[in-house]
Amino acid sequence: MTEKKRVLSGMRPTGPLHLGNYHGALANWVSMQDQYDCHFFIADWHALTSDYEDTSKITGYVREMVIDWLSAGLTPEKSTIFVQSLVPEHAELFLYLSMITPVPWLERNPTYKDQIVQIQNKDLSTFGFLGYPVLQAADIIIYRANAVPVGVDQVPHVEITREIARRFNFLYGDVFPEPEAILTPTPKILGMDRRKMSKSYNNAIYLSDPPEEVSRKVSQMITDPNRMRRKDPGNPDICNVFSFHNLYSGEKVSAEIDKMCRKAEIGCVECKKRMADYLIQAMAPLYERRRHYEAHPELVEVVIQDGSAKARNVARETMTAVRAALKITL
Repeated sequence: MTEKKRVLSGMRPTGPLHLGNYHGALANWVSMQDQYDCHFFIADWHALTSDYEDTSKITGYVREMVIDWLSAGLTPEKSTIFVQSLVPEHAELFLYLSMITPVPWLERNPTYKDQIVQIQNKDLSTFGFLGYPVLQAADIIIYRANAVPVGVDQVPHVEITREIARRFNFLYGDVFPEPEAILTPTPKILGMDRRKMSKSYNNAIYLSDPPEEVSRKVSQMITDPNRMRRKDPGNPDICNVFSFHNLYSGEKVSAEIDKMCRKAEIGCVECKKRMADYLIQAMAPLYERRRHYEAHPELVEVVIQDGSAKARNVARETMTAVRAALKITL
């Protein structure tokens, strides 16, 4: 029997997950569970890189994220689900890797350069923010992961991890495999206002939103901005609601909506209502699982503790090999 390749990925706990997070990462994680040895972690230390001034919400966000993951279909029977800070070996490996990582590698990181410019309301001139790719590398290679599922914009993050692993192996001997990036399909999900769906834009539909809230938010969605009256033909190609029809309503219904919109045979209000019904129907399994875990918070705690203990066993084995390679074995 061929051993499954190991994949690893994580998310920062910065608030409830929305449909953009689901389609951008979470749905792909769920589909990988039968094919790979999956390790998924909540990166609570990474949340400190930008939110270090107020840490009061991180613990609550961690538990909310676990419920979001379980609701979406991740299961501890198929995946190792854990919390970064409950595996302190991450920090030890981060320390060792920080000793060998050249500063110019970090300064050229495109995310670092972009966020330093774009995020003006936070002081990001910290070692933690500059060095987070080193911690990220430790997160990945401590499990000797073969691959990391990412979107195209995250490939540079995997590449610097490969460079750091390669440098460690060159200096001390082969300990780490160089993880590959698995490019995952990420359909474009816009928010209610046609901007990127984001908590900061207040335009998101959350996985935790009940059906009535989903319907309310869908009713506020911006459609074809050029369609001013009910009798005006619309253009589904530029309509945000139609992009959701493509995701949730099925090929036959989407084709019907496309035709009716272009001929002004359906108004935006009715179009939104139909889409909301299909969206709520698609989310029904998530609602059911969420109700179960919200009613049994002790099960969420078991998932966190058991998954973190399992992950820590793997991390400890790796660190034994790392210390031996470094000749730090007192």
